Amino acid sequence: MTTAAPASPASPVSPASPASPAPPSLTAVFVRLKLSLLRNGLRQSAGRTAAYVTSIVVTVVFAAAMLLAFVLMRGSADADSVAVLLTAVLALCWAVMPLFVPGGDETLDPSRLVMLPLRPRPLVRALLVASLVGSGPLFTLCIALGAGGLALARGAAGVVAAVVAVPLVVLVCVALSRAVAAANVRLLTSRKGRDLAVLSGLLIAVGIQLVNFGAQRLSRAGGLSSLEPAAAVVGWLPPASAIAAVDSASEGDYAVAAGQLLLTVVVLVALVYWWQRSLVKLMTTPDGSTIGAASGSGARDRSGTGLLARLLPGGRTGTVMERTLRYVWRDPKTKAAWISSLAIGAIVPLFNALQGTGSVYFACFASGMLGIQMYNQFGQDTSAFWMVAQTISTAADAYAELRARALALLVITLPYTAVVTAATAAVLGDWSSLPDALGVAFALLGAMVATGAVASASFPYSIPQDSAYKNVAPGQGGLAWISILGGMLAAALLCAPVIGATIYLHLADEESLLWLLLPGGALYGALLAWAGLKLAAPRTAGRLPEILAAVSKG
Repeated sequence: MTTAAPASPASPVSPASPASPAPPSLTAVFVRLKLSLLRNGLRQSAGRTAAYVTSIVVTVVFAAAMLLAFVLMRGSADADSVAVLLTAVLALCWAVMPLFVPGGDETLDPSRLVMLPLRPRPLVRALLVASLVGSGPLFTLCIALGAGGLALARGAAGVVAAVVAVPLVVLVCVALSRAVAAANVRLLTSRKGRDLAVLSGLLIAVGIQLVNFGAQRLSRAGGLSSLEPAAAVVGWLPPASAIAAVDSASEGDYAVAAGQLLLTVVVLVALVYWWQRSLVKLMTTPDGSTIGAASGSGARDRSGTGLLARLLPGGRTGTVMERTLRYVWRDPKTKAAWISSLAIGAIVPLFNALQGTGSVYFACFASGMLGIQMYNQFGQDTSAFWMVAQTISTAADAYAELRARALALLVITLPYTAVVTAATAAVLGDWSSLPDALGVAFALLGAMVATGAVASASFPYSIPQDSAYKNVAPGQGGLAWISILGGMLAAALLCAPVIGATIYLHLADEESLLWLLLPGGALYGALLAWAGLKLAAPRTAGRLPEILAAVSKG
């Protein structure tokens, strides 16, 4: 007979602890973060919401139009050239977009993630997937689908190649954009990066001129068939090579198609690797801009005068000229205005001359664009104008200030106008019109300086420094329009004698006397500038408090 064993002392048996929940996927977290950023951004203001909704509508409409165009292009002999080149242009836009719109996407700056314990590979994967959320990737997907799937895919091989090529194009574009942003994040968050953002409008203006010039050249060169040599080369440059692979597979060139797809994959892997290396370097190395400032080796001796100061005259004139020229080089808004004027002032006459539709007198456009820089001279000083106002007590002081600013402008504009006019005459082969064209251009430049000085004293306005895209403070738009448009019309009227003399000499067949317009126009422009400065000086001296209040609103 067996007896039960004595019960052992009661020991607490802990119930099985519930398993801890698995951590959420890093990719899912970043996708939700991107959606939250978009949603919270739209809540900031009704204007931003309206702008975003408008951009979405425009993107969808344009993408639908492009898809329809690709459908209609299907079967065309030039469809492959258009599709390949359009894909290359799209990739180029993705590459430069972070440089000119650094504030358009908060997730472009990975330095905000430095303090988080994230490994490079999961971080790259999560950022790449999150980057596919937005209107830009959707538009790229539509273009890739239209170029590869609707316009070029034929047969089973072509469809298979399109299924592989379309996502490859989107991934390469997004990875290219991210890699460029990560490699240049130090630049994008610096003053130079803000300069690039301000100059984005110039890039668009130049791009429009280039597109217009290219379209006219294509119409004369035999249409889209002239694109075939360029498409043959671009077809081996990813991601356009993926679209070219669809056409190659549809034509039965399976080895070529495989090579083009493989090349695209290799470039995608290289971009992701470059992006990962940039992230590691960014998150493990200190900012070099602070190292130089902290160490004594980066200090520079600023006691001596620079070359610019030694070249300029002494006294107030040289000091004001140096300050104005430094504004042109250092101030983002002033630099953007000058570079835009210099570029557009050369593009309009030269591109028209290259197209065979221009005239040497179109070089006066350069004088007009550069002369605008004389307008609102005190607005670029912003609230710091009070220091300038402290040095002005009489009309003579105001005249010296305005004259020095005008001389600083003429240091750049006079030789530039001469170069643009000579280049336009060289392209057109019309050297006989160079003297009178220069005379008219110099007269217009003098008139712009005169009216600009008067407008600066009469209609000053503030230039906001905290926004890259606002050049006028709220409520002062009317002042800006009156200052610029009124001054330009007045300058054109002041140049009427020189323009009338030019027309008369041409109609009277007195072309042997046209050379007199060069010294005559230059002298007339100098007299106009002198008269304008004299007229503006007493008004400037008498309106210093009003000018300071107007330029300090931004």
